[in-house]
Amino acid sequence: MQFRLVKKPEITQRQYTVIILTAIALALLTSGLFILLLGLNPIQVYLAMLNGAFGSTYRLEQTIIVAIPLVIISLGIAVAFKMKFWNIGAEGQVIMGAFFASYLALNYQDAPKPLLLLGMLAAGFLGGGLWGLIPAFFKARWGTNETIVTLMMNYIALKWITYLQYGPWKDPNSMGFPKIPNFTANAILPNFLGVHLGWVIALILVVIMYFFMNHSKKGFEIAVLGESLNTARYAGVNIFRTILFSMFISGGICGLAGMIQASAVGNTLSVEVAGGVGYTAIITAWLGALKAPWIVLVSVLFAALVQGSSYIQSAFGISAASASLIQAMILFFVLGSDFFTKYKVVFGSEFLTRGKEARE
Repeated sequence: MQFRLVKKPEITQRQYTVIILTAIALALLTSGLFILLLGLNPIQVYLAMLNGAFGSTYRLEQTIIVAIPLVIISLGIAVAFKMKFWNIGAEGQVIMGAFFASYLALNYQDAPKPLLLLGMLAAGFLGGGLWGLIPAFFKARWGTNETIVTLMMNYIALKWITYLQYGPWKDPNSMGFPKIPNFTANAILPNFLGVHLGWVIALILVVIMYFFMNHSKKGFEIAVLGESLNTARYAGVNIFRTILFSMFISGGICGLAGMIQASAVGNTLSVEVAGGVGYTAIITAWLGALKAPWIVLVSVLFAALVQGSSYIQSAFGISAASASLIQAMILFFVLGSDFFTKYKVVFGSEFLTRGKEARE
């Protein structure tokens, strides 16, 4: 049977919603069949996942803690992606933001807490931003492949922290264990309504980035550059400066997430400070259509999926691999649905008719 892919015109919000809901239904059906093979009731497992994510105050707080870095990093990635700059280096930018912030935390322990925390936030933004500037400069000046450069820089950042753990920043009181000293109380973000202050910072960033991307000149220039390089030139956009500025903002926001993770979650700097969330945020940024309000919703739902998958392991005795497979199947269908928002498959006679019309 003959078929081909045809690009769709712009779809309505209703059509987009129908595609997404269909994908979710198929995801639940497919993963439900897998759950049946495990000898369990799919409905009970799904309800348990919701319970594991939102079933108590503690579980809700844990879901929010997982969602915070996803929201912040996704906002940073969205800036670069809007410009069609494929920033795969959020993981390294998170790490370098944490490194810059940790320098202040470890060397200015006696500073007043508000002043130290503000300095750490600024340092985190600066560290991530500077790390993002490097691939941006290469891209703007010599047209290098930003996907490869940003990805490779993740490993450089990771090995740098490994060196610090085993070398100059190693805690002398750790009895030989390769560990950086814990932060003092002055350098740890306080809690607010049961969760560390990072959630307030995340919501403030959502509002700022919404207005920046939709109601500012720079946001407009970034969007135009992403749509067409020639159009941007015709509109008088400085291509070189816009690329550097956008990636500094993108990396800086990711660096803020690094500061929050090091201060509020790890209470120190370690190689686990990013924990792969820089890669996961690419998914949530894309599913959120690079729009700040949607990114919040998608990040919370993704965090709930992670927490729920963890909960059913103990509640039903499901192995970690099986729980991850359920999570992966749901993500596969939801991510795959994006394809059908842009293309449709034409079969048989319709394929021949369209081909004839194109030739005429």
